[in-house]
Amino acid sequence: MAVAAVLAALVHHAHDPGILCPLRRFTGVPCPLCGGTTVFMELGAAHPVRAVLANPFALAGAIGLATAPLGIGRRWWTIEPRARTALLGVVLGLSWLWQLARFGLLQW
Repeated sequence: MAVAAVLAALVHHAHDPGILCPLRRFTGVPCPLCGGTTVFMELGAAHPVRAVLANPFALAGAIGLATAPLGIGRRWWTIEPRARTALLGVVLGLSWLWQLARFGLLQW
């Protein structure tokens, strides 16, 4: 994952593809997963704080996926399916609120 992040940052530095999220491109409203690509670009460019600010939920999910094979993933599957679904729904909702605030569409 680290090598992919560095390579993605190098490609992005040489050629900025612009907005990758179709929802944001056509409506101006970010989706809950917006910032996911930016997380890896910023990590690859050695900017961890910017990566966290782009989407802390995507970063936590990527860390969870990367560490799941080490045995941590077994704990996820012990959670009742309804509870897992509810947890994912809450995390996506919080991620969307984060993105709306990040892009100035949500005023506190």
